[in-house]
Amino acid sequence: MNLKPLGDRVIVKPKAPEEKTKGGIILPDTAQEKPMEGEIVAVGTGRIADDGKKINMELKVGDKVLYGKYSGTEVKIDDQEFLIMRESDVYAIIA
Repeated sequence: MNLKPLGDRVIVKPKAPEEKTKGGIILPDTAQEKPMEGEIVAVGTGRIADDGKKINMELKVGDKVLYGKYSGTEVKIDDQEFLIMRESDVYAIIA
């Protein structure tokens, strides 16, 4: 992937949505829930504070994260879907 986010933005590869329920029922595309979990594939350099100091990113490539259901902007690159969002849109890192 040849994409580098700017500032405090990150690029997330969403986890594939569940295609089956725990009971084994296959869900059609229209019934699948939008994932809220993914992996960071690229990070920006950080944001600039009001006083001009640079604030480094807490997230790094490879982090598994939770984010808001409708966070970010969806983009499709090389037939893969990604989300571009601000670091503040990420709620937690999955340990």
